[in-house]
Amino acid sequence: MPSAEPEVFAVQRRRRYSAEEKQRLVEETLQPGMNVSIVARQHRVSPSLLFRWRKLATAGALSAVGADEAVVPASEVKGLYRQISELQRLLGKKTQEAEILREAQEIAREKKWLVRSS
Repeated sequence: MPSAEPEVFAVQRRRRYSAEEKQRLVEETLQPGMNVSIVARQHRVSPSLLFRWRKLATAGALSAVGADEAVVPASEVKGLYRQISELQRLLGKKTQEAEILREAQEIAREKKWLVRSS
């Protein structure tokens, strides 16, 4: 009868790649005679991960990470643009209100001056 002991699996931790490593591996996939599968096998990296890095590299995200710039999702950027537009609209409205109040103040001063001079 076989033993009922549970099998023990080795837990592998995720490897973190620096922006420079990612860029180097992506550039390696672009070399003549190389492709993603070969580079992935050589460096023990998932081909899907390399394809993702290539996509990010073409979008400029890998260079942004390498330059210590923030990489922001497009949806967040879109939301921020909407917020900027709304704030610009409100600023325009407040500027117009302030101009109307200045004009009203000038008219009131003129009327006071006319009343006093009579």
